[in-house]
Amino acid sequence: MIQHTDHFHGSDLEKIEASMGIKKEEIISFSANVNPLGLSEALKHFLSEHLDVITSYPDREYLRLRKAIGDYIHCDPEHIIVGNGATELISLFLSAWKPKKALIIGPTYSEYEREISLSGGTVHYYFTKEEDRFQLDMADFLKEMRQGYDFVILCNPNNPTSTTLTVKEISLLLSELSRQKGCLMIDETYAEFVEDETNVSAASLTERFDNLLVLRGTSKFFASPGLRLGYGIVGNSRFLSLINEHKNPWTINSIAELAGCFMFRDRAFMEATRQLIEQERDFVCRKLAAIDGLTVFPTTCNFVLVKIEKEGKDADMLFEHCIKKKLMIRNCSSFPTLNNQYFRVCFMKHEDNLALIAAIEEAMA
Repeated sequence: MIQHTDHFHGSDLEKIEASMGIKKEEIISFSANVNPLGLSEALKHFLSEHLDVITSYPDREYLRLRKAIGDYIHCDPEHIIVGNGATELISLFLSAWKPKKALIIGPTYSEYEREISLSGGTVHYYFTKEEDRFQLDMADFLKEMRQGYDFVILCNPNNPTSTTLTVKEISLLLSELSRQKGCLMIDETYAEFVEDETNVSAASLTERFDNLLVLRGTSKFFASPGLRLGYGIVGNSRFLSLINEHKNPWTINSIAELAGCFMFRDRAFMEATRQLIEQERDFVCRKLAAIDGLTVFPTTCNFVLVKIEKEGKDADMLFEHCIKKKLMIRNCSSFPTLNNQYFRVCFMKHEDNLALIAAIEEAMA
């Protein structure tokens, strides 16, 4: 098992408040990767008018919610399963599939490794290389997959590198795994931030492949991490039945169910988000690339990985400098193969991005 270094995460504002005396409400988090627009105003208004929904149990089958999700991602609602955040679904899928020998494409989110270990499987990593700008070497990876793995995990777009695989490339992985009777689980937490989502999301492939599990959530794009609403798309009817037999009823509460039925149809909010991210992604990356001593890696979604290549400077120093200005970046030392020369920031509103750029310029001078 990979040894992980602990650092402050985007959800650790309480720890920062306790250790540094900065009120968490005053911190602008460039670490959490959450939509800077915050919760949709239309959704707030809708929920405020329907709060009495909490006096009733949600539909045990979540038919309306699954229909709304199916319309949103153009998938059969029968192939959709909802859960208390994508994290619960990761645990549920792995405990049901019970992989014996799993391969994770890294560097990436550490929760996958933990859940595989808890389910009794062994974990192996395939690390993308910095010299390839962390893009997957498909030919080499296909060779590695033939070494007897029964489960492969891919985060697409990947956290923290912001690299993506296309639907065509994912199809190659699935075809190879089918021959080996293996399964591919894809975490698409950040897929909606990509400019051409249809070229990245594997949701449609669940109609063709029964060895594909796709995970998505509402925490990042819809700015609702506290709602704990996640969903999975699975084309394998036997596996779906197995999960539904073992999962707890009512894992989604009435408010989350109602919010989901509204948010997946909130087109104005989706369009405003994509416009803001596209605009600020270009701006922030250009400004960071112009700072002496920083290497900015290509980005496809709402955050960017940056390497510090200036003597005497590192992500520990940069984090401390920025947090004193109530700006929180992500030190990437906790990701395997990365160290404290790497940091990650998400794209926020323009005035906040300006403040961050000024702080980084000052620290790197």
